[in-house]
Amino acid sequence: MSRFWAQRLAAYLALVLLFGACRATPAASTQPLETVELPPPDTTGERPLEAVVAARRSVRTYTDETLSLAQVGQLVWAAQGVTDAAGHRTAPSAGALYPLELYVVLPDGLYHYLPAQHQLARLAEEDLREVVWEAGLRQDALREAPAIFVFTAVYERTADRYGDRAERYVHMEAGHAAQNLALQAVALGLGSVPIGAMHDDQVQARLGLPADHVPLYLIPVGYPRE
Repeated sequence: MSRFWAQRLAAYLALVLLFGACRATPAASTQPLETVELPPPDTTGERPLEAVVAARRSVRTYTDETLSLAQVGQLVWAAQGVTDAAGHRTAPSAGALYPLELYVVLPDGLYHYLPAQHQLARLAEEDLREVVWEAGLRQDALREAPAIFVFTAVYERTADRYGDRAERYVHMEAGHAAQNLALQAVALGLGSVPIGAMHDDQVQARLGLPADHVPLYLIPVGYPRE
């Protein structure tokens, strides 16, 4: 068995054990509670890319001001949005296989981004930021931010073609998408910080994510306090 598949099997078994041990009810519904149409993305921003790149910093403290639907829609589009009729997205993907799945934790629930439709599928109605804060090693940015973007990976989509190199390619893609989101946040007057330190299995279990959607990144976003 290759190292890649051994890691995937170990992650799956750990998840099974976690479910059996804690018997926690997943937060998310197996079926969307509703779908939310997002405003069309803005592709003519006024702030130059060079200025956005220069201004990007990791922001860990936020005000309690919530994000608008248009802002959330712009952020998810920047990370994983479709940009042409062929289905290509804002972030490059090995073989255009797009193994990433993007979730958003907001005060009014958990959402899954549907790139092809530019919609959010609502999976839960409760505020799960405290859950993510616990699973994310209690980092304050996860508790303060009005939005947390959760990048997950379905490795098999890439592994079917690229085998053992799939993990490398998927992680590269996650970096591309996360940087897009971070730069878009700056362009909107917001701040963000990429967080990789978390209990992956806890994030997956407590949010009720599918077994093959492996968490990679937590990115809180909000209005900088300072």
